[in-house]
Amino acid sequence: MAQDRGQDIISRLADRGEDVIGRLSDMPGAQRLAESAVQLRERADEMQRRLRGLDALERRVDALERKVDELSKPKRSTSSRARKPAAKKPAAKKTS
Repeated sequence: MAQDRGQDIISRLADRGEDVIGRLSDMPGAQRLAESAVQLRERADEMQRRLRGLDALERRVDALERKVDELSKPKRSTSSRARKPAAKKPAAKKTS
């Protein structure tokens, strides 16, 4: 009996919901409200797509930053001693 009563309440609520939706469509501003709700959903979907694309961009930027850091480090020489600059050769004397 309790189950029948629960089903009765649910069916009554469903009927009322359908009645309310039917009445909303007759209201003057309801069409604009429905269009706005659809546009809001479409915009939210577009924003989610763009945000998902940001993850890939962030990974690319991180990889590029690591590459720049590696390239900007001073290169170390393979020998243990520092290289001395080559001595300049004296200029050749002019003979006339």
